[in-house]
Amino acid sequence: MSDIETALWWARRDLRVHDNYALTHAARASECLPVYVFDPESYGEREYGGPASFAFEKTGARRARFVAESVRDLRESLRDAGSDLVVAHEDPAHALARLADAVDADVVYCERYPTPEEHATRERVRDALPEGTRLESRWGSTLYHPDDLPMSVEDVPDTFTPFRQDVEHAPDCEPRDPLDEPSLPDVPGALADGDLDAGTRPTPSDLGVADATDWSAVAPTDERAVLPFDGGESRGLERVREYVWQRDRLRQYKETRNGLLGADYSSKFSPWLNHGCLSPRYVHREVQAYERERVANDSTYWLGFELLWRDFFQFQFAKHGSQHFRREGIRERDDIDWSGNDRLLDAWQRGETGIPFVDANMRELNATGFMSNRGRQNVASFLANNCRVDWRKGAAYFETKLVDYDPAANYGNWAYQSQVGNDGRDSYFNVVKQARQYDADADYVKRWCPELHDLPPEYAHAPWKLTPDEQDAHGVVLGEDYPEPVINLDASYGKLR
Repeated sequence: MSDIETALWWARRDLRVHDNYALTHAARASECLPVYVFDPESYGEREYGGPASFAFEKTGARRARFVAESVRDLRESLRDAGSDLVVAHEDPAHALARLADAVDADVVYCERYPTPEEHATRERVRDALPEGTRLESRWGSTLYHPDDLPMSVEDVPDTFTPFRQDVEHAPDCEPRDPLDEPSLPDVPGALADGDLDAGTRPTPSDLGVADATDWSAVAPTDERAVLPFDGGESRGLERVREYVWQRDRLRQYKETRNGLLGADYSSKFSPWLNHGCLSPRYVHREVQAYERERVANDSTYWLGFELLWRDFFQFQFAKHGSQHFRREGIRERDDIDWSGNDRLLDAWQRGETGIPFVDANMRELNATGFMSNRGRQNVASFLANNCRVDWRKGAAYFETKLVDYDPAANYGNWAYQSQVGNDGRDSYFNVVKQARQYDADADYVKRWCPELHDLPPEYAHAPWKLTPDEQDAHGVVLGEDYPEPVINLDASYGKLR
């Protein structure tokens, strides 16, 4: 691009100034106008399209708050650098066209994503821009750039292990070095002179996520939460420093990553990574520095391994597109008799299935917007495999509730766990066995299901095994103090084998 052009930087899920491909390109212009648009289509109730469609809320209050906090943090960072951020709440196509016209922009730069909905939004913006204004997108959300893979995206294997082996063994396949924060040019005169309004963040009421006029009133953090998950690049960078360097937790990551309680059993970088407050390449560079300065072991490798899993789903969606959102998945599974049982779905959503490990995890999700990876696998397996409820309804509920929601990771993992995605093996979990393995003393279950507090661990994980007399003795009467199981687990596993 010419350095005498005027550029717009359309911030999407790349809410950071460090290692940002689209912003770095926009910053080479003589003038640059950063813009963030709260898209009304991303909030409120929406219809899940296609056969057997259903309605769900796209963005819940906790993730909306995280985004709003991240936008505020980004604006502060840009202002500290001598720039600014225009904030709008309207159709992105209208907003970008209006702003491009107001500053006579030559080009709009934005991040490029692999999922169909985000691609469609980008194309609508492209079509709406004034004549002579071009739109250029840059890929920057993954650890590995697709141009650097040892295969084309169309040839990425559909199972993770061959993909990982190909990437790790390719001699010239390495993550790119993170980009430095760019030196930002002046904002266009229309904004500097006050002729163009920089706008304000919409309120929770404006977005329809809560009846509140201030974000501080939205979804207060439950005291049992593992972290408050405050949004923004500043907090994301701080979390990396805390976890890796100050608390020195990286050296035990592989051993603790399946934990359930506490701030540091896992990195919990995902909310900042998935909203673009953290660059995966920055995280990778910090891991490399840790390996040089402290220790290189299985745990330091494993964090990179998890980042590669994240990449895998992004490239899978780039390869298969909307196929991943179909009930049959990329494996075209038409042999599963999916249930439309809303009673089971409702009990699962409320954390009242009568299966404590499932209920505890769902209650944590509802109260905090977060759930451990171990928990996500188990509750997904229970809903899809034991209950045979359409897996997309579970994935859509996660889309609403998760503070760290990412479309490719969420729907990719749900499809994988539901046996319609990226693995041909039986992937169902025995949730009681898992509970006893990862929550041996039932501390996690009792934290989120306090009505089971006085039960021995054996019964806290399987209260239906209590006799009526034992229920009375322990003060846990099924159907009164705690729900009776919504299904017969043993019978459901028998059908899966």
